This record gives sequence, C-alpha cells and structure tokens, in this order.
Amino acid sequence: MDPAFILGLVLAFGALLAMIGIEGASVTALLLPAPMVLVFGATIAVGIASGTLRDAVFAVKSLPRALRGDKRTAHSMIAAVVRYAETARSEGLLALEQFVRDENDPFLKQALQGIADGTDAEELRIVMEDEIASAAARNRAASKFFMTLGGFAPTIGIIGTVVSLTHVLENLDSPATLGPMIATAFVATLWGLLSANFIWLPIGGRLQRLGELELERMTLLMEGMLAVQAGSPPHFVGERLRAMVSQRPGEKGHKPEKAGRRAGSETTSNPVTAP
Repeated sequence: MDPAFILGLVLAFGALLAMIGIEGASVTALLLPAPMVLVFGATIAVGIASGTLRDAVFAVKSLPRALRGDKRTAHSMIAAVVRYAETARSEGLLALEQFVRDENDPFLKQALQGIADGTDAEELRIVMEDEIASAAARNRAASKFFMTLGGFAPTIGIIGTVVSLTHVLENLDSPATLGPMIATAFVATLWGLLSANFIWLPIGGRLQRLGELELERMTLLMEGMLAVQAGSPPHFVGERLRAMVSQRPGEKGHKPEKAGRRAGSETTSNPVTAP
C-alpha cells in the first residue's frame, strides 16, 4: 500500500488542528451540522448532476484504489516479461499458454493468450492498444468526477455563507448575537474550501496519477510482449524495457525509445510516449 495519500491528509488536517490550537480557537466551533450538510451534500449532488450516474458509481468504486495505490512495480513486470521471453525462446510461443491460468494481471493474461493462440502481431497490438484506450477513458472519468467536486465545493460554501448572512441581517436588532452568528456564517465557506483542497482535489489528483502509472504499465507490457512474440532475445527485452522505465516520469522519452530500436532491429514497435 502506498501511504502517500493517507500521510498527506493526516499532515494537512494536522496542520489545520495545529493552527486552531495556536489561535486558541475551538474545533467544535467548526463542526456545525448545517453548513457541513449543505457543503458535502450539495457538492456531491451537483457532481452527480454534472455527469452520469454511471460515472459517479465508477468514481465511488475507485476510492479504494486511491487509498491502496498500485503495489506493482516496473521491475517486477519486467522480470515477468523476461521470464516469458526465456520460455518462448527455449520452448516456443505455444508454451506460454501454461502461464495464462496463473497470471493475475488481466492485460498480461490477454497478451499471453493471444500469443499462444498465434494471433498476428499487428492484430494483437490493435487489441492491446484498444484496451489501453479503454483504461484511459475509465481513469479520466473517475478523476474528473472528484476534480469536479473540488470545483463546486468552494462556490457552494459561499452560497451557504450568503444564506447564513441573510439570517444575520434579519437579527440586527440583537447586537449581542451578531458576532457569533457572523462567525457561524463563514463556517460554510471554510468547509467549501477545506473539502475542495483537503479531500476532493487530492483524490482526483491521486486517481489521475494512478491512471497515468497504469497506462505506463500497460504500454510497458504491450511493448514487452510484442517483443516476446517477435522472438527477441530475453536480455534485449529486459534492456529495452528498463530503458523505457528509466525515462519516467519527467521526460517524454522519444530518445531512449529510438536508442532501443537501434540496439535491436529485430523488434518493431512504435515509440512510447509517457502519458
């Protein structure tokens, strides 16, 4: 499990609590049911209204993934592909079928089955690229939903503050209560900004990054398995995939890919650009 998400939220809310303590304020003064119900309830509601119900359901199902992260590493994937390359080199492509049942990655399992079935390389590439495109669309939908919530929340908080201030203006004949009422009115704005920047936007950004990593992983596996199908030597497959990994995440990476292609002309593939 990648602790970055939990660690970041704990530090963020910890900093907020530290500020409240330093200022001598009370946490209970911020935990008011009315503004919290409006901000969280209305934000989720308009988020659902801005898309489809299917998008909202899929986004909610993606929350555990945002918490867990992805425990699969590039090095473990490269090791698996190299192992398949060694098997194909020594026993033939048909021998890869023995690994299909035990493979847990659906994308890699599909590639193994396609190679074992004798699927044409170009057809296999098209199928795998379609799978990558579908995964990219799903990841964008989940990330966009929470990013949308992060955009709506501050404005809804302001709406709550305006409603509360309207109530304040109705009670101008009670000067003793104006201070607490005005402070309460701004709690809605606080929760709008807080939920957007401490919850919704971090979740959306986290899912976006995990989606990018998933696309990189799938692209890595596609290029590796196509190289296996082409009969490339296992050591070359490993070197090429390691070169692809070394260019991430900052570089766009056309140069390392071209170098890999010059090092071994027996594998034909398209340059990989990091998402």
